[in-house]
Amino acid sequence: MFKYTCLNPIADVGLNNLTDEYTKTDDFAEADAVLVRSAAMHDMELSDNLCAVARAGAGVNNIPLDKCADKGIVVFNTPGANANGVKELFVTGMLLAARDVVGGIEWAKENADNENISKDMEKAKKQFAGTELMGKKIGVIGLGAIGVLVANVANRMKMDVYGVDPFLSVNNALSLSRDVKIVKSYEEIYKNCDYITIHVPLLEDTKGMLNKEAFDKMKDGVVILNMARDTLVNDDDMKAALESGKVAKYVTDFPNPAVMKMPNVIATPHLGASTAESEDNCAVMAVDEIRNYMENGNIVNSVNYPNCDAGVCDTKGRITVCHKNIPAMLNRITNVFSEANINIAHMTNKSRGDYAYCIFDIDSESSADVADKLSAVDGVLKVRIIK
Repeated sequence: MFKYTCLNPIADVGLNNLTDEYTKTDDFAEADAVLVRSAAMHDMELSDNLCAVARAGAGVNNIPLDKCADKGIVVFNTPGANANGVKELFVTGMLLAARDVVGGIEWAKENADNENISKDMEKAKKQFAGTELMGKKIGVIGLGAIGVLVANVANRMKMDVYGVDPFLSVNNALSLSRDVKIVKSYEEIYKNCDYITIHVPLLEDTKGMLNKEAFDKMKDGVVILNMARDTLVNDDDMKAALESGKVAKYVTDFPNPAVMKMPNVIATPHLGASTAESEDNCAVMAVDEIRNYMENGNIVNSVNYPNCDAGVCDTKGRITVCHKNIPAMLNRITNVFSEANINIAHMTNKSRGDYAYCIFDIDSESSADVADKLSAVDGVLKVRIIK
């Protein structure tokens, strides 16, 4: 029996996939697994019971990843589950930047009592006309689950699409339209594109990456779209670029006091993944990840441990081990099985940075005694008996 808790409301379509093996608890300290969306976990005390945290969404800034990893707590996210919702908001933002639809709507509201509105609008509409997107060049920075969809939809709108991603996966590359031009550097995007949209995770080397140095390399009058993370853009440098006209429009899903005082900003209140469909998709994926880990020991879509999938166990026992990625660890761990006269039928071991993960399928039933001995090995962070 597993205990889980939800730190935010999680869509029922996901929770309904939990079986009778799962019991909900309101006590965070006794939970084996946690489902979360935006709740801040950095100041929360992580109990030894906690095995997994699943974020129903892509960003994990609200979760202390290293702290979790040090306690052998695997953190999952749901990449791609909200991608279509973000893609559609991107299209909306790009159209609003190209055509001053908002200004036109406000003019119409202001003239609601004008008996000559039909006549006057023929003169007024010129100031809201804007430009068409077809034939314009757009650069997509980051070709992950969302970036690929954005690049493909821009291509279908007959834009000239450039894409850059130093970590482009094979699957995402295969999903891209053949018409998307893959370039090797951000500079090629900056110098060529009329529209630039960013879809990268917030890391130390991406924080503030759209800054004065980047803007200086761009075309005059470029349109910037940011549906990814607010701090990917340097606010002070964006303000200067908007005031000078270097950047014609800044479309962002992350309003803050500084941004809202800038000219030519189109801001939405973090709506990208807020569709009912996205929330449902994220909930289903998060629950599936929790179940696969708790029931089979498999890790899929972790952000602090390596992905590791040994399928469904068909041997008598299965034990999983979260451990530090240091020399001789496997020898220390397998020695415990040898000393207990237990044969390892199959072993899967993966590492990621400072941490590693092992799945051991054994020819005998797993025992608490062996688990305790494994837990006592220096460098081992958490041991779980799966079967």
